[in-house]
Amino acid sequence: MKKRLIALLTALLVLSTLTVAFADHDKGNGKSQDHNKNRKGHEVVLGVDVLLDEQKQLIEGKRVGLITNPTGVDNDLNSIVDLLHNDPDVELTALYGPEHGVRGDAQAGQYVEYYIDEVTGLPVYSLYGKTRKPTPEMLENVDVLVFDIQDVGTRFYTYIYTMALAMEAAEEKGIPFIVLDRPNPLGGEKVEGPVLDPEFASFVGQYAIPLRHGMTVGELAKLFNAEFGIGADLTVVEMKKWKRKSYFDETGLPFVLPSPNMPTLETALAYPGTALIEGTNVSEGRGTTKPFELIGAPFINSTELAAELNALELPGVSFRAASFTPMFSKHSGKLSHGIQVHITDRDDYKPVETGLHIVKTIHDLYPEDVTLTNFFDNLIGNGWIRQGIENGMTVEEMKAEWEEELEAFKEVRETYLLY
Repeated sequence: MKKRLIALLTALLVLSTLTVAFADHDKGNGKSQDHNKNRKGHEVVLGVDVLLDEQKQLIEGKRVGLITNPTGVDNDLNSIVDLLHNDPDVELTALYGPEHGVRGDAQAGQYVEYYIDEVTGLPVYSLYGKTRKPTPEMLENVDVLVFDIQDVGTRFYTYIYTMALAMEAAEEKGIPFIVLDRPNPLGGEKVEGPVLDPEFASFVGQYAIPLRHGMTVGELAKLFNAEFGIGADLTVVEMKKWKRKSYFDETGLPFVLPSPNMPTLETALAYPGTALIEGTNVSEGRGTTKPFELIGAPFINSTELAAELNALELPGVSFRAASFTPMFSKHSGKLSHGIQVHITDRDDYKPVETGLHIVKTIHDLYPEDVTLTNFFDNLIGNGWIRQGIENGMTVEEMKAEWEEELEAFKEVRETYLLY
């Protein structure tokens, strides 16, 4: 009797397992079934997920070239490289890496060479090496070019120009260009700072847009394509459930650092202003655990600087006297003194104005020691602000000077907003 009972229970267990297995198999067979089974109902649905679940006809049966980096993941953190490489309906033929490379292991400004990806065996072409624009040879085996990289919402972050140059190359070769859209981590409502003067165009500012543009990469692609004469055969695969007011930590998505010195959302929030320090001989915190939040140099008095900046009572931010020793980059191995930027209210915080106040205050306190370089002009997007700082112009006067062009850009921008 006992043996029969055990046998009966075993048979029921096997039957139950088979039933679940067949049910899962049947679910997986439907073409409309999401590839991402673990998605939570409240989170933003990324462009990559929409492509694979609803618009795969855009790449099915085609040789696909993919521009991406470690941020190119779906809602479950699966790499788009692996998703496309393992998809029997898609032929992934080439990978292209922006600054920092496909795997994100190169520091800022470090040139990345051509190599073969160890995981897929595919060629990886650098778009931050001898060329920043795909050559015709790089696109020989490509029918469609796909871009999937997380931006950080700031004009001088270079990935958006990798996208623009690749759009030019796709147009010249006569192949479609697809952008898989992602959230702007800073939200999509606020637009701040001077619009770039075309005379100061560079790879940290190629087009006449403001420092904080308030657009997604898909929206920027549409604007670049139409307003700056690229004319590519462009498709933007839009997200679902993204709201313009949302910061990245309100999307339900995990934050994957877009570059080695952009480790957190807090970094991205500070970046539109504090990255202006890169155009000086003061450390912007590279080589520390708080890049773009720690600012300092050996010649600065940290208590004095923090007091001067806090006396300005800038909205949404406080400054703490801090000392640090960068492990690399400016002042590497030297004890540096300055501040840590603490964002206390991100809705009130104005990063561009804050950054200019920091630069101006350091300049005014230590005029014999601080240097503003030509790179500062490339970052801010003009030459007159550096001259203004050196000649005693206030930040309020600077803002009044750039306001008219900023308002004109906002009107143009409205045409290209998708959400």
